[in-house]
Amino acid sequence: MNETEAIRLFKCLADKSRLQILKSLIIEDMDVERLAERLGLTPPTISFHLKKLADAGAVTSYKDQYYTKYTLCKSVFETSILSILQEKSDEALLQAQRDEDYRQRVIGSFFQYGKLKSIPAQRKKERIILEVIAESFAFDRVYTEREVNIIIADFHDDFCTIRRDMIGEGLMVRENGLYWRVKPQKGE
Repeated sequence: MNETEAIRLFKCLADKSRLQILKSLIIEDMDVERLAERLGLTPPTISFHLKKLADAGAVTSYKDQYYTKYTLCKSVFETSILSILQEKSDEALLQAQRDEDYRQRVIGSFFQYGKLKSIPAQRKKERIILEVIAESFAFDRVYTEREVNIIIADFHDDFCTIRRDMIGEGLMVRENGLYWRVKPQKGE
């Protein structure tokens, strides 16, 4: 189920009468008159709600002699909400572009001529700045503390804070006085 279909279904389910219709149809297939009688609503009201449910793919109809009967599309409801959320968004590219625009604005605000003007107070902005500095370290190399300090000092004089924050953010690891850059996990 794609995003548009899920939105249509969720909007459709946000009505008590429609939920009651679905609860009735899970018991047995019914025609408009039977649903109207069972739920205490008028046949035109039931028809209106059935049209909305059919448009959302929640019910289908079939002919039974002179009557049109409605049946629940169980497969629509077997889709888990988690699988809908994991489905790639229609706006994924737009969201990625917005994220990159934000990242570039932060970098532009805090760096001047390759030097860090100040360490951001907001954690999300600091993370972006730390990621930029971390790009100066190779993944497959182990550094001494002195080497780390020299590389960071090219960006900002407070190399101790930046070094500590890079370790805290999981961008680097420190063990026995040696440092190395951590490879990002898939999806980061």
